[in-house]
Amino acid sequence: MAVAMPLASRSPWRHLPNAISLLRVLLVAPICWLLWHERWSSALILVAVAGVSDGVDGFLARHFGWQSRLGGMLDAIADKLLLISCFVILAWLGFAPVWLAWLVCGRDVVIATGALFWRMLIGPIEPHPSLLSKACTLMQIVYLLAVLLMLAQWPAPPARWFVWLVAVLCAASGLDYVVRWSRRAWLAFRSR
Repeated sequence: MAVAMPLASRSPWRHLPNAISLLRVLLVAPICWLLWHERWSSALILVAVAGVSDGVDGFLARHFGWQSRLGGMLDAIADKLLLISCFVILAWLGFAPVWLAWLVCGRDVVIATGALFWRMLIGPIEPHPSLLSKACTLMQIVYLLAVLLMLAQWPAPPARWFVWLVAVLCAASGLDYVVRWSRRAWLAFRSR
């Protein structure tokens, strides 16, 4: 007896969010090259495309029921690769505070390490970014766009306006991840 598949899972477009996330992963290398060579306007355009695509793939996945474990992982990988790369290069070149790049990288290392331990000790992980984490990612992208707008000499609000907001959101969302996932791990171990 054949089992009927939900309409959303039969759509030929169901893999579109994954393809958009993969495109964001592929944009990391040219963005890094452009930043390193100080091609600010071109880097700005690609970072803006990456930022918009981050919202589009999430919207499509939620709105049409095209969510998948692969999509969640690709989205997280794309975000982390893009943001860490941009912050590190801009800090290295002296256009972003080094301490802020350390904070952004440290948060993501803590999250990735936690996910690795979860996978090894408990099992498969389903990425569920919190609203705080989404706000952190959004503000990091806004900060990068403000820096690149300034470097490309386009009108922009001063990037320094966003530095402390990014820092607070990074610290708060990192702590939130540690607390929430530690609690889940504790409950998973107790139920065994």
